[in-house]
Amino acid sequence: MATKVIALQSSPNLDGLTCQLAQAVLDGAKSEGAEVELVHLNRLSIASCQAHDRGWGTCEDKGECLVMDDFQSLRTKINRADALVFSTPVYFGDISESAKRFLDRWRRCEFFNREASPLKDKPVIGIAAAGGSGRGVVSALLNLEGYLRWLQFAIFDLVPVTRISKEHRLDMLRVAGKRLVSCLKTT
Repeated sequence: MATKVIALQSSPNLDGLTCQLAQAVLDGAKSEGAEVELVHLNRLSIASCQAHDRGWGTCEDKGECLVMDDFQSLRTKINRADALVFSTPVYFGDISESAKRFLDRWRRCEFFNREASPLKDKPVIGIAAAGGSGRGVVSALLNLEGYLRWLQFAIFDLVPVTRISKEHRLDMLRVAGKRLVSCLKTT
């Protein structure tokens, strides 16, 4: 069975920097025989956490969210994948609002059974893309890293990208996608 790599990109701009970076990793992974999929987070209906039942609802008891939208199917898709790429634009020195909505709900649901989580030690590449001034890229990446580590991913790489570094980072991310699949094949 082929290695499955999912990339989430959380920019509303479907052909912008954030998307191009995620696609570069997928291109590298695909060249190594991986099955790849790019998910545009902003095209999905994912509401904010409603903090049911004094903050927990079924998140704490069952690891399930009561809000019925695209969150559940995306979570299942990621759980079944072998690796994740999470690419976010930098807005106000932070990750995008759609990334926050998804990650806030995700970490709450993963609280339930952390020891048996399908995310535990799953490799992830986190990317923060600052297309404007380039400011805030490191702080956004630090916030993304915090979510990914709490979810128990194994950090394969964390990549800050600006308009100035775009060209060499695209090449590097293609290589990272290849190496990611190669490493998965050897484990």
